[in-house]
Amino acid sequence: MKAAAASFATAALLGASAAAQAFDGVVTRVSDGDTLWVQPDDAARRPLKLRLHGIDAPELCQRWGLQARDALAARVLRQRVHVDVRARDNYGRALGALRVDGADVSAELVSRGHAWSARWRGRGPYLRQEQEARETRRGLFEDAAAIEPRRFRRMHGPCG
Repeated sequence: MKAAAASFATAALLGASAAAQAFDGVVTRVSDGDTLWVQPDDAARRPLKLRLHGIDAPELCQRWGLQARDALAARVLRQRVHVDVRARDNYGRALGALRVDGADVSAELVSRGHAWSARWRGRGPYLRQEQEARETRRGLFEDAAAIEPRRFRRMHGPCG
């Protein structure tokens, strides 16, 4: 019972902090296929490093990694965006959703074959988009031997 109450309290706090972390800004830098920097409109706030929630793009040193980074940059670099921070990842980065003109950037990346739907909890939020990209062999899904980044990191370690 205590665990359930603690989980509910944590979820409530995350929900409150996520709402407090929603903001508009401009993307100033793209690090890789699922990580970027956003300068909030509030000039007093520092740029925020954001990891896109719900996707896993290839590592830069992995096949398709540079294409994934370039696709994200082409879509969002120097663009006005809306950010909804949901949590922090294991590396301390903000983890959240990114929208350009109302469009979900993560969904677009998966649909175009530049990332997988994240598999950390179940089948991932963009499974439908991933299945369509696989069926039409878009982007990295043209390669039946493409390795999910999580598995790639376990096999080869981080890019260095």
